Amino acid sequence: MKKIKVGIIGTGFIGPTHIEAIRRLGFVEVVGLAQSNQEAAEQKAAELGITRAYGDYRDMLRDSDIQVVHNCTPNHLHFEINKEIILAGKHVLSEKPLAMSSMESEALLSLAKEHKVVHGVNFNYRQFPIVKQLAAMIKNEKLGKVNLVHGSYLQDWLLFETDFNWRLAPEAGGKSRAIADIGSHWCDTVQYVTGKRIVEVFADLATVIPVRKKSASNTSTFSEQKGQEEAYEDVPINTEDYASVLVRFEDGTKGVFTVSQVSAGRKNRLSFEINGSQQSAYWNQEEPEKLWIGHRDRPNEVLLADPALFASEARSSIHHPGGHNEGWPDALKNGMLNFYTFIREGKDPLSSQVNFATFKDGHISMCITDAILESHEQQKWVKVKLDV
Repeated sequence: MKKIKVGIIGTGFIGPTHIEAIRRLGFVEVVGLAQSNQEAAEQKAAELGITRAYGDYRDMLRDSDIQVVHNCTPNHLHFEINKEIILAGKHVLSEKPLAMSSMESEALLSLAKEHKVVHGVNFNYRQFPIVKQLAAMIKNEKLGKVNLVHGSYLQDWLLFETDFNWRLAPEAGGKSRAIADIGSHWCDTVQYVTGKRIVEVFADLATVIPVRKKSASNTSTFSEQKGQEEAYEDVPINTEDYASVLVRFEDGTKGVFTVSQVSAGRKNRLSFEINGSQQSAYWNQEEPEKLWIGHRDRPNEVLLADPALFASEARSSIHHPGGHNEGWPDALKNGMLNFYTFIREGKDPLSSQVNFATFKDGHISMCITDAILESHEQQKWVKVKLDV
């Protein structure tokens, strides 16, 4: 069987993780890589063992061998590049946020449907085996009626005033940072797990470090700290380091979450707790193989990821016996496996029976982000405006 041929645009932090996950599938091959110029593309392609290098991604889009393109560029490039990928007739997997506004994400969703290309967004946290198991438990009413959903997504990579990255600039990252970057993951994950959509929000945002010191040298996402001899310039910051958001779900369920990129010691801690009428459940991405289950009338328990203990609908997401922990790269691989299996089997891109996040999910995320920004600005409850 011929392998599905893939091109990657952008090779910062996330691009190589896409490549590594794709290579684990076996039936998909990364054959092309595009960067901002030919020299950079050739250097990175050589490092990653990719045969074709493009200094202009449009040349990649004209390559008839390439069937699928991954958009791993900075946020402000997502809309235009995603649009051009679709118009080139290629299937597309985009990093989030899907675009810079819900108006743009709606246009991309419509365009993808019109051209009947398979379209995905890398919301990979829904692909963790234990998250799939929890979703099955809730669907099968093991927790009873869901009453409350609460949690956080905390990081510390922007804790110091000398921490700087392109995501801090609104023209590159967008009007929202912490919400768009990590809050979007939290919202997508809890909506997936509960099967309920967030329909209204009340938000409080804050810029904890209003002026940062930008190094004269470029700094990549999650890079190591620079030395003390660096030269810096002061840069005013207009996007949020922190946010807390009250949410209401479509069935009246209540919730709240906090996001922060300035919480010392928290590296990538997406966590949430769901309180049902019979049981509670808690999950923390930094300990991804554990699901805490809480009881009123008997001892609490911890379920360890184990295919022998999983519901039938969650079993295919776990690939090793219990005790052989699967983490962040494995969840990413699960997303790629589901996306590319869908393509390999020639399924209808307009089908609602998909097991990965689509442009519809990306659009829903953008609508929630827009509502959160509006709520903070007006200091009131705002309904999530969505028409899909």
